[in-house]
Amino acid sequence: MCGIAGLIAAAPVDRGTLLGMSGSIAHRGPDDESCWIGLEGRVGLAHRRLAIVDLSPAGRQPMASADGRFILAYNGEIYNHGELRKALEADTGPRAWRGRSDTEVLVECVAAWGLDATLGRAVGMFAIALWDERERKLHLVRDRFGEKPLYFGWVGGDFVFASELKAIRTLPRFENPISRRALSLFAARAYIPAPFTIHERLFKLLPGHILSIDASRPIAARDTLPGPGEAGAMNLRNYWSYRDVVEEGLASPFGSEADADAALEAALTDAIAGQAVADVPVGAFLSGGIDSSTVVALYQKHWPGQVKTFTIGFEEEGFDEAGHAKAVARHFGTEHHERYVTVREAQDGIRRLPAIYDEPFADPSQIPTHIVSAFAREHVTVALSGDGGDELFGGYNRHVTVPRAWAVARRIPRPLRAGVGGGLARVSPRAWDALAGAVPGWRRPDIGTKLRKGMRLVSSAREFRHVYGAFLDEWHVEGTPVLGADGGPGGLPGNAAMPDAVWALYCDAMTYLPDDIMCKVDRASMAVSLETRAPFLDHRVAEVAARIPLTMKIAGGEGKQVLRRLLFRHAPRELFERPKAGFSVPIGAWLKGDLRDWAEALLDPRRLAAQGLFDPAPVADRWRRHLSGERESSQALWAVLMFQAWLDDQHAGKAAPALTAA
Repeated sequence: MCGIAGLIAAAPVDRGTLLGMSGSIAHRGPDDESCWIGLEGRVGLAHRRLAIVDLSPAGRQPMASADGRFILAYNGEIYNHGELRKALEADTGPRAWRGRSDTEVLVECVAAWGLDATLGRAVGMFAIALWDERERKLHLVRDRFGEKPLYFGWVGGDFVFASELKAIRTLPRFENPISRRALSLFAARAYIPAPFTIHERLFKLLPGHILSIDASRPIAARDTLPGPGEAGAMNLRNYWSYRDVVEEGLASPFGSEADADAALEAALTDAIAGQAVADVPVGAFLSGGIDSSTVVALYQKHWPGQVKTFTIGFEEEGFDEAGHAKAVARHFGTEHHERYVTVREAQDGIRRLPAIYDEPFADPSQIPTHIVSAFAREHVTVALSGDGGDELFGGYNRHVTVPRAWAVARRIPRPLRAGVGGGLARVSPRAWDALAGAVPGWRRPDIGTKLRKGMRLVSSAREFRHVYGAFLDEWHVEGTPVLGADGGPGGLPGNAAMPDAVWALYCDAMTYLPDDIMCKVDRASMAVSLETRAPFLDHRVAEVAARIPLTMKIAGGEGKQVLRRLLFRHAPRELFERPKAGFSVPIGAWLKGDLRDWAEALLDPRRLAAQGLFDPAPVADRWRRHLSGERESSQALWAVLMFQAWLDDQHAGKAAPALTAA
């Protein structure tokens, strides 16, 4: 796990510029730094190293291939590098290896097999910058599910790239304005979906894609990405398609639960075995939920030693999962570490979020994710997580409730549906909370808000994709509060030949997973130099998951059925029979309490009007209604607040408002 940065410049660059870029992301790689300059000084690659495999200088990057053709700087891990090393020697004969690093294996495989063939055989997570000396081309590559970040674009007339935007902002000519389109997407979703970033002329590389730049040709700065097959100095293409995987899985499903269960356990066990190997201490996050518990169950079963597990607890009732995690850890016999966090500690961490996340990001679970990462880093350098289980196996409540609601609603004539649904949508969240609390298994935080929103959406929708997209939009009713935004939110995958519920999972895997979940985990963990690994996102596990019929994933109003069966073969069902709680904090209540003064300072209508980015009126209305309890708006407001805090962080020397009253 590391950080990379670089550029193709119109004029020669100096070493100080490159080291300035990499120095800004030193937290991603505190163990070493280095850079490489070529093409008469116009091309540069910089690298910060967090040593995980082969801790010696033999793993230093940027690294040249033995024949000198390729220069590689990359962030991530190739878990099957040992297998690739043997396969390469079988093809080319014994080699004089310089060390044991996966970096050396990767660059030598590219030199022998080519980039595409190597990527097809590699199992791992990665963001790659590969310079080809012979062809004078730079190839940027992002892993299949977007576990590792990679930004690129133009500053002035120079093409630039980096693991985080802060490295790009170090460049003297940086003046890229805020993208109102991206800001509108952020307000709707609480994250900025790829390929957009908060800045114009800067982009995120899509998961599973390669961007190639021919430095021997003029590279004109542009405001949009090259289209598929577009000729010119830049070429953008995908080397792996999750859509193809899902469609192939639908065409070749498992015929029985026994076959599906066996295939999943085998694939996940192999993934965990590969990801548990490192030359530094390794552990696992454990929330006590289905996903992390399944990873720990298989990890502990097949690992010769005692697995280290980590969790944190909170004071608030309904948000504390530490007791469940402790019971699961006790059952599996892990070396369990837990830490209880006070409200004050959690709230104090909010000040650090803009710098950690680098561009506006507003998933409130970013707070506990950073805290548990810092806690784990006191004991290990690598931590396995359960991320990806929800997207592959239907774990979110919306995967169950939205398709079910739409299946009923679509049978009702639209005029009647609009009348009934519109009336139910006017029922207050408090009333819905009370009703849901009377139904066994339905009591959970903010369910009233979600039920009310669902009623409102299905009342007028024409098709499922509209319902699902609107459900994900925090400003669907009012329209975006961003002034001058071009068009509505959008940003979801196009129509595909999939059943509605399958498309919902696919949609989340292509957008919410890389741009929210993996972004959250990457920034929170790398801020403390902790590498996280997600066994569910091994592409071989995803290929098995795609072949598991939806009825084996979602049944009886509950998702992740196949994972539950796997887990319950290793642990008592009683340990997990409780509503899904998620990993978050009570932001809505905090905004009405300890964080109110801080929030009101950032949401001040005069401040918003002076900035000219948000329309103060709808923001003020959501704030007023949230405080009164008329409408729960914590997520919508948190997005505006995180943008405002980020904007303050961008203005050096500008004091941020106090979090609490003096």
